[in-house]
Amino acid sequence: MSVVETPPARLSHSAPEPAATPPAATPPPAPRRGAPRDLLALSRPYQWAKNPLAVALALLTIPVWGAGTLAGIAWSTGLFVLASVAVYVLNDLLDRHRDGLHPVKRHRPLASGRLSVGTALVFLATVCALFATGVALASPARCWPVLVYLGLNLAYSLRLKHIPLVDAFCVALGFVLRTLQGYTATGQPASGWLLLSVFAVCLLFVFGKRRHELARGNAAHRPALRGYSVPYLDHLSVISATLATVGYLLCIRTDMALHHGTATLVLLTAPCAFFAVFRYLQLLVVGHGGGDPVRTLSGDRLLLGSGLLWGALTAVCLAALH
Repeated sequence: MSVVETPPARLSHSAPEPAATPPAATPPPAPRRGAPRDLLALSRPYQWAKNPLAVALALLTIPVWGAGTLAGIAWSTGLFVLASVAVYVLNDLLDRHRDGLHPVKRHRPLASGRLSVGTALVFLATVCALFATGVALASPARCWPVLVYLGLNLAYSLRLKHIPLVDAFCVALGFVLRTLQGYTATGQPASGWLLLSVFAVCLLFVFGKRRHELARGNAAHRPALRGYSVPYLDHLSVISATLATVGYLLCIRTDMALHHGTATLVLLTAPCAFFAVFRYLQLLVVGHGGGDPVRTLSGDRLLLGSGLLWGALTAVCLAALH
């Protein structure tokens, strides 16, 4: 089964992605900015929203909430924000020379030379100290998913990101660990079907990003792309989308309580989720997007609309259950 390539088309509701331009032999000097702004850019705050969304997914199948449950979710979110910032800084430190070959990433603070390596190392040490304090206050036994996440990403930064397929699985597992942290912090058993759905949909986003990079000819900065091709990534995207939709169906059928008078509303969330997956595939293949999944998801009105409708229906169901 394959996704058929079609000529580039403008999708009326999608945010246009900037066209890639070949990197210059000698990049022009980047404008100077202050260290605080560059440190903030190094932390990628626009990516932080992924942490509360993934951690809070655990609430979908937790039968009873309380102040302790919500406090555990909030604490876990904060830990993952700090952990992800540490990972971003480490990746940019290790990849600063390779990022210089990318038409967009060469403008990052370290790749462009606006921020010194020494300043980035001091910032990384500060973030790690805050993270260690947070883990100690919560007890390491309740923070094992975020600790595994850091170990996984250390291996990813040093070696695994250069191995095709392994690189995608590492990124997707990072989101599974976020959701697991939500369950662990609240002391509730995890939903296997929900974790499968999270893993599959994250694989879809990673494969979409790899496809966009290959289609735009931006392969020099990522050695793992040698193990992919656009048709192969089309197959992987369709398989991932199928697993995500099936996993979500089984989650709402078996792990979300349908016997409390909310069966219809819970089942109505499925078309919203399916539409979002299909729309993302449309943006990926027809609209040639997907280079930055966060910007793709947040910049398309149809995706935002389906997400808001899904959230509203889910909130009503959860309110009825609690």
